[in-house]
Amino acid sequence: MNRKIFYLPMLVCGAVLALAPASYAKNYHMTASSIVPGASGELQVGKEKNGDVKVELSADHLAKPGRLTPSANAYIVWFQEEGSQPQIQGELRIGQDLKAELKSTTTLHNFNVFVTAETDSQTKFPSEEVVLRTTVQE
Repeated sequence: MNRKIFYLPMLVCGAVLALAPASYAKNYHMTASSIVPGASGELQVGKEKNGDVKVELSADHLAKPGRLTPSANAYIVWFQEEGSQPQIQGELRIGQDLKAELKSTTTLHNFNVFVTAETDSQTKFPSEEVVLRTTVQE
């Protein structure tokens, strides 16, 4: 048997492991409210080398905010650690295919993630119109 052929799979496996990120990822299902009953959301959470938490939110079948009752202008993503004020992460922009994505990084490890329908995309505080939510436990 040719030694090159024997060692090749071991070299490939070693290279893949060396190039793989040191972080891991956990998935969280987001619960939709009665405001958008057909919507679904998923959160992928992973640790970065510096200890920060990388968060990727994806949503499907999320109605355009103007079609809600009451009508809104934007979906805003918030992170909130228990006992603290919510932190705005950005606007979740809905495409023509009713899909949206938002990527963010935080120093929080155990926190709530929620999406609100807002009349003002520059709001400093979340409205009561929560459309998606989940809790991250790292």
